[in-house]
Amino acid sequence: MQQTTLTDDLKFPETSGINKTFFAAGVIGLLISAIGLFTNPEQFFFSYLVSFTFIASISLGTLFFVMLQFITRSSWSVVFRRVPETIAANMYLLPIIFIPVLFGLEHLYEWLDPQMIAEDELTRHKRPYLNAPFFIIRNIIYFATWAFLGHKIYKNSIAMDESADWDIDVKQRTISAPGILIFAFTGAFASFDWLMSLDSHWFSTMFGVYFFAMGFQAALAVIILICVYLHRAGLLTNTINKAHFNDLALLLFGFSVFYAYISFSQFFLIYYANIPEETMWYYYRLQGNWSFFTYLFLVGRFAIPFLLLLGKSAKTNIPLLTAISAGLILLHFLELHWIAMPVLHDSMSFHWLDVATLAGLGGIAVGLFFHQFRKNSMVPKNDPLVLESLNKH
Repeated sequence: MQQTTLTDDLKFPETSGINKTFFAAGVIGLLISAIGLFTNPEQFFFSYLVSFTFIASISLGTLFFVMLQFITRSSWSVVFRRVPETIAANMYLLPIIFIPVLFGLEHLYEWLDPQMIAEDELTRHKRPYLNAPFFIIRNIIYFATWAFLGHKIYKNSIAMDESADWDIDVKQRTISAPGILIFAFTGAFASFDWLMSLDSHWFSTMFGVYFFAMGFQAALAVIILICVYLHRAGLLTNTINKAHFNDLALLLFGFSVFYAYISFSQFFLIYYANIPEETMWYYYRLQGNWSFFTYLFLVGRFAIPFLLLLGKSAKTNIPLLTAISAGLILLHFLELHWIAMPVLHDSMSFHWLDVATLAGLGGIAVGLFFHQFRKNSMVPKNDPLVLESLNKH
């Protein structure tokens, strides 16, 4: 039997204090992190950068997801699309939390070291690109672009809730089509700036795609966890059904393969070319206890999700999906740590600042999501494809 209307309460409960809980955790985490800024500034800035890229990569993944749904006119995702829309709408948070990184540039990036500039020819060769003013200008462009796309798409979606004007759906595709192309360039260059340039000698033309694959896989896991939370809170239980979880699991399954393909391709091409400036990056990450995490990502981010989600019934097994999603999010953070920290440490180690900065930025980001999510309908209720999505089985 087909549903002809949405039967759930579409407003997130005003009485829920979950946003305040996360805001409180975020403030505490940032205050504790501030201690590290004065006691161990170098560790603080590296830990902060990893936590920032964790939040940013997931936010970028949700922005891509939303634009992809609009340009393909996908109906299956409409009933939960407000979740990634809301995350993407808060992209304006990124330039704010990026400010501390700007104060730590000299701690983070060796291409600002005067001695290295004077002694290293390759670093001098990259100076037209790797310099502080141009770095700041590029990041202003990245953040302005993402904030515009996220805000405009969310604003149009809310406007459709209020007016039921289906012409807005055309506007969404008009924004999303060029938006995805711009996203591809800005996302790739942001990954070069934030992470790849930590080692000024290393370069990989595949790193931007690798960063995207990691972030999008983690973003899908976040969307799944939020949908599971809504169900467990008794929300949208008649709106988001097993068919939607099945499709999300299919996409997660597919992008686990894509992640493995991209990460292995990057490694294999560098291994085969055997250029010292490229191979040394992997050499350090295959030494000591760093190597354990290198193989952990292969198993945890590809083999386990691939094997567990291979069966049809597994894709609608909510406890299993929850466990896989939570594991992928944890591994995403660890992989960003694995990318950045060998510049600072010879062996894999965790500092209390890694946890404090993650709790601080993560708490603020999640608190802001629920603060925004409760303001409007949890479902794009007047979307032209909402009933088709509602009746998906």
